[in-house]
Amino acid sequence: MILRAVTLKTIIADDEPLARERLKMLLEPDPDIHISAECRNGSEVVKSLKAAKTDLLFLDIQMPGRNGFEVIEEIGPANIPITVFVTAHNEHAVNAFEVHALDYLVKPIERKRLDQTLARVKERVQLQEAFAVREQISSAVEAIRQVASHPERPQRFLTKSGNTASVVPVSYIEWIEAADYYVGLHAGGKRHLLRESIRALETKLDSKKFIRVHRSAIVNLDHVREIHRNGQSEGLVLLSTGARVRLNRNGWRKLIGATSTSTNPFL
Repeated sequence: MILRAVTLKTIIADDEPLARERLKMLLEPDPDIHISAECRNGSEVVKSLKAAKTDLLFLDIQMPGRNGFEVIEEIGPANIPITVFVTAHNEHAVNAFEVHALDYLVKPIERKRLDQTLARVKERVQLQEAFAVREQISSAVEAIRQVASHPERPQRFLTKSGNTASVVPVSYIEWIEAADYYVGLHAGGKRHLLRESIRALETKLDSKKFIRVHRSAIVNLDHVREIHRNGQSEGLVLLSTGARVRLNRNGWRKLIGATSTSTNPFL
């Protein structure tokens, strides 16, 4: 509880209705929290912040229209309330926020983690650290941009299936398949779903090791055993696990280029 009589006017900003409902449900028992607005995109966040004073903002990083960083830019770090970032991808943001002592929540939000966040928020309110928090937000945004401009390749991915989360080391991945808005990571005889497009994931992986052989598939070069062509445009890649992965003409060229030697039998 906040010692003095203060109600934190709070905005929840997330483009996913279920994510907004879950966070609202978790916040409801706290008497110090009053949800003043729910926003589905960055434009609505900007409008709500300009319309009324806000004490606390739960801000999803990835939203249509304007993302979380663009919202901060438009409003200005000095005018942004205490902000808790919400992210489904913690590879870069988490480290930057921790360095700058800002808080973040990784979806799906858990009650224990949220309680820790609220305790930090209330401590800052009690100590009247709003000015320092705004400076930290500005520094964090810049740090995240710096990290994004010089991204480190992820060493592992966190996937979720029901109530079970799995850590998949990148080195264990044999091949990757596109699955609508997800990708399937094939590792150790299992298929792990990751909420990421195959195009976005391709940019995060080492292009010398992970080769896009088809618009819907990436293979780990260390697991490639045979390359078969069926005509000029199609084929398949046989992996060490026995998996057969579709291959198109561009993928064939990439594979041959990545594995070529002076005695390449295909040249």
